[in-house]
Amino acid sequence: MFDTLSDKLQDTFRKLRGRAHLSESNIQEAMREIRLALLEADVNIEIVKEFIKTVSEDCIGHEVVKSVTPAQQLTKIVNDRLVELMGEAEVPLSLTSSPSVIMMVGLHGSGKTTSAAKLALRLKKEKKKVLLVAGDVYRPAAIDQLEVLGREIDVPVYAERSNPNVAQIAANAVDEAKFQHADVVVIDTAGRLQIDEDMVHELVMVSQTARAEEILLVADAALGQEAVSVADHFHKALGITGIVLTKFDGDARGGAALSIRRVTGCPIKFVGVGEKISDIEVFYPDRIASRILGMGDVVSLVEKATEELDIKEAEKLKEKFKKNQFDFNDFLAQLKQISKLGGAESIMKMLPGGRDFSKAIGALDPKHFSRIEAIILSMTPEERGRPDIVDFPRRKRLARGSGNTLEQVSGMVKQFNQMRKMMKKTGMFKKLFNSFAGNDISSMGGMDSMAGMTDMGGGMGSLMDNENVISKQDADKKKRLKKLKKKQQKKNRRKK
Repeated sequence: MFDTLSDKLQDTFRKLRGRAHLSESNIQEAMREIRLALLEADVNIEIVKEFIKTVSEDCIGHEVVKSVTPAQQLTKIVNDRLVELMGEAEVPLSLTSSPSVIMMVGLHGSGKTTSAAKLALRLKKEKKKVLLVAGDVYRPAAIDQLEVLGREIDVPVYAERSNPNVAQIAANAVDEAKFQHADVVVIDTAGRLQIDEDMVHELVMVSQTARAEEILLVADAALGQEAVSVADHFHKALGITGIVLTKFDGDARGGAALSIRRVTGCPIKFVGVGEKISDIEVFYPDRIASRILGMGDVVSLVEKATEELDIKEAEKLKEKFKKNQFDFNDFLAQLKQISKLGGAESIMKMLPGGRDFSKAIGALDPKHFSRIEAIILSMTPEERGRPDIVDFPRRKRLARGSGNTLEQVSGMVKQFNQMRKMMKKTGMFKKLFNSFAGNDISSMGGMDSMAGMTDMGGGMGSLMDNENVISKQDADKKKRLKKLKKKQQKKNRRKK
């Protein structure tokens, strides 16, 4: 979502790298570019004016520190102001009652039903007993959709198909939750094409009847400033306590995320980051600001890794690295682990400078991972366990079995062997798995770790080189053979 904004801001900071100090002229130039970047990102114009004014004042009145460059100084000021704009810190759910009631509200198509299930799964992982309530009695198949999602995450769903009174359904659901000793009740409500009096009245009745502690507005980030306007109207009419911003992983311009807190006064509590039922994250303003400015989000990466990765398997793999026993079985397992974390591109974006680095090495397309997986799955158990025996005849067979060319298979095997040597030499994975196993976030943030990740990226990038590179190498080889053939022919003619 913030890729375009991030690129423009980093370009602005790069232009200041050659300057000795911040002056009024270069500050004005930088502010002009930041203003354009924010407006192109669809940030509210009044917020842009206020943001530029405060950043300019901070830059001019800021005491110059000799140990930092103007670019670093401006980055720090912009980072602080972005965090202030989106909220100083994350705002957790207020769940003090027993059971606590959460209402999900919003317009049609914003993703309320899916977000309700995502939130229920997240609360379940936090060891809370959850009851989902089907409060959308108008949309066809809304109850069926929630029941399907409930079965998928193993959370019970309360529904009354013949009762059109949503407030009564909510009251009965709370009674059922007390009977089941549930900790949290999540009510999915009906949406409308626009906010109207009947809709607001119904939601107020549900809120009062169920005594909702949290009223979360589910807003579509792709709507940009329209999402901000919707949030403002809902807050004035209903008094929402927080916002769930969906499609946060999309290519929308990001203006809603930067504007919505300042305009409505309501915090963004969660963001939807994918289509999977587990793809929901807490909104951390400081981490989002860090991502926008290209400084990565290592804390979120480590948290996700400790949640998703198998630490026991990681420890076994670490021992294999020590003994240089890393084989294709281990490599296949690592591809699956990377997929669990959202893919290589997603991981690179969370590392300091990772976006620029992934552009430089390229070839982080999931299709390349699929190709490598197909080649490895075409191997015999012996070949996977002993990479050194994969000779030319075996590669020809693997090419036929995996649907790839001989050059692609040979290139993959060659680069795998190079990567294996490199990992033994750098010891990078040892540091990485130590960080995941011990949740040592600080050890992931240093330049040494970044250098290690750079080494890994180089190995992975070259491993997934596209066909053009392989074709070029093949063409060069043919040219050399042609020259040698001509030389040999000349020698033969001289002898005759």
